[in-house]
Amino acid sequence: MRLLLDQNLSRRLVEMLVAEYPGSSHVAEIGLDTATDNTIWEYAHDHDFVIVSKDSDFRQLAFLLGPPPKAIWLRVGNATTLEVLDVLQQHRDVITEFNANDQEALLVLPSAV
Repeated sequence: MRLLLDQNLSRRLVEMLVAEYPGSSHVAEIGLDTATDNTIWEYAHDHDFVIVSKDSDFRQLAFLLGPPPKAIWLRVGNATTLEVLDVLQQHRDVITEFNANDQEALLVLPSAV
């Protein structure tokens, strides 16, 4: 499973998550740093990515359009990059199960335990 990290997340996370989520990318790495949410959604759909964002915008698209793609909404507030990394690593099993379920479009993750 490959993650597509939204602009509101650090680009450094791609390297930090390479073991857990190989092939992941950041919107800035693929020229989508100023793209609309709809454009990012379409790209994720066409290239088999799961979108990860701290914004609720993709939540709305997930409910409106359904999967694919899927979206992960990080409800972590003003978290540091290391805190976001911790959330994505600690919830790896939950994210994997979410990705395997064809019916689910949105996963909401709180801060790490």
